[in-house]
Amino acid sequence: MDTGGASALISFENVGLRYGTGPEVLSDLTFEIEPRSFQFLTGPSGAGKTSLLKLLFLSLTPTRGLIHFFGQDSATMQPADLPKFRRRVGVVFQDFRLLDHMTTYENVALPLRVTGRDEASYRSDVIELLQWVGLGDRIHALPPVLSGGEKQRAAIARAVIGHPEVLLADEPTGNVDPPLARRLLRLFVELNRLGTSVVIATHDIGLMNQFDARRLVLDEGRLHIYG
Repeated sequence: MDTGGASALISFENVGLRYGTGPEVLSDLTFEIEPRSFQFLTGPSGAGKTSLLKLLFLSLTPTRGLIHFFGQDSATMQPADLPKFRRRVGVVFQDFRLLDHMTTYENVALPLRVTGRDEASYRSDVIELLQWVGLGDRIHALPPVLSGGEKQRAAIARAVIGHPEVLLADEPTGNVDPPLARRLLRLFVELNRLGTSVVIATHDIGLMNQFDARRLVLDEGRLHIYG
């Protein structure tokens, strides 16, 4: 889980965020997500963890400050370039964002399909991953008939199937029992071992204590880094 000292994949410099004319919800954030790094993002409810993840994915625009996203200044990116950059990031948000008209298999395979790969080259990998996360018997099910925990596991499988350079996960173990939570964390650790930088937002102290990883702690809109 070491960073390796290479140049940052994503960097923040004095970033602030406010919604509308309200007060800043995030202030003066300066930090980097380095290659091959592993970190937990934590803090009390309402501290801004989800907002920070959205900034990391560029689905929110900062009110002030600089974000460099894979070496590019986000402020100068053209809208047409964003999809290309975002394909380098796997994301698990709390609302899952599965497509209801697609089966579990089709949802998980989507990141590979949009790159133009032939299905024969990835079908067995998708099925193996679905079996690993406990969805082997739900391959053909549509999201509306899945439970919350099943949707969460499908969203995780979709996020990791393409071995992204960065994985952002918002409370990825919140709807599963402890044994499955540990199994999913092992998946993230293995992905990190293969080269993916991982950011997991969680309030589960017990879960974090099982891993020797950096902690990004949000408190009253400011970020404190430990480890």
